[in-house]
Amino acid sequence: MAHILISNDDGVHAPGINVLANRLRQDHRITVVAPLEERSTTGHSLTLDKPLRLEKISEGVWGCSGFPGDCSLVGLGHVTKGDRPQFVVTGINRGANLGQDMYYSGTIGAAREAAFHLVPSLATSLVFKSAKTEGHHYETAAEVAAWIVEAGLLTLLPKLSLLNLNVPDVPLKDLKGIKFTSIGFRNYSEEIHVREDARGRPYYWIAGHYQGFSPNQETDCYAIDAGYAAITPHGLIGSESYDWSEMKKAVETLHARHFS
Repeated sequence: MAHILISNDDGVHAPGINVLANRLRQDHRITVVAPLEERSTTGHSLTLDKPLRLEKISEGVWGCSGFPGDCSLVGLGHVTKGDRPQFVVTGINRGANLGQDMYYSGTIGAAREAAFHLVPSLATSLVFKSAKTEGHHYETAAEVAAWIVEAGLLTLLPKLSLLNLNVPDVPLKDLKGIKFTSIGFRNYSEEIHVREDARGRPYYWIAGHYQGFSPNQETDCYAIDAGYAAITPHGLIGSESYDWSEMKKAVETLHARHFS
């Protein structure tokens, strides 16, 4: 049984983080420190110009006034001080963190902050096909995340690296498998909507539309499109020297265990 710190960027009350915590709680000891409000697409921001507040939601569950990176840092440096977790798992993000989108993600920012403090980390996202607000299969992503922890993949991570997991929004029985992937590239338009407020002053909405991904069969984008969960390693510092061959073999073994 491991001690796992969980965070996200959708907020401590989001459905994804609660499904993830409940699944991992079956086999591990869990501490949750997550934003009190939604902090999506805040990347790796930290709060350095104002104090942070913590609110106890329930036993072992804390809401933090800051960004996801703050939550990870406060979780490690304060909430679990003296009882350091073996792993940090973030998510389940409401939507994809594929390709270059991972650099905008607060869910990945929280995992990256943990990696900076030498705690093996996994960021988890559920890739929606529609904009519906209910009926998503968070339990599928939670199950795959639990498999990754139980198979020991996080113990194979080099220092200063993390795993990024994206899972299709399908029932577990319809998931085709798990692939080891590289970071793909998603294409967006550069559309900006210009509008005018009641005082006649212009304001702007970033309104770029997704226009598909670059067709490389080795990438996370391609794997998700084909119905597979994508496990993508992300090196932070010195990544040019990382050898991912053992991780790739472990992912292939994990796929064979659950889908052969």
